[in-house]
Amino acid sequence: MDINHTVELIGLAFELAGVGVLAAGSALAFVRSLVSLISIRDGSLVYRHLRLYLGRALMIGLELLIAADIIHSIAVDPTFATVGVLGLIVLVRTFLSWSIDVEINGEWPWQRARLHKGESPGRDEV
Repeated sequence: MDINHTVELIGLAFELAGVGVLAAGSALAFVRSLVSLISIRDGSLVYRHLRLYLGRALMIGLELLIAADIIHSIAVDPTFATVGVLGLIVLVRTFLSWSIDVEINGEWPWQRARLHKGESPGRDEV
């Protein structure tokens, strides 16, 4: 087994983990929201929680998929075309992650440290 094959397998593992997080996180978000809807019966609160749970699953899944793309780029011989495609994919996924982060927290990631000095991370935990 050569190093390229090993790196490809590691990239595949990251892809599977990313897809698994997306699928399992989405399913868990819907189940938790359904249970909340039955017990709380406040549709707007349940909707906000569903968005929060889904957003977190999407962010983690996208980060794993970005890592998989970077790992796959190591396994192939880098050309301008492959590096360009990788850069575009990473750019799109990073933009999606930032957009989801803003939707969840209501502020840009770099604003958080300035606006919430002294607060512990996870201040918006549900």
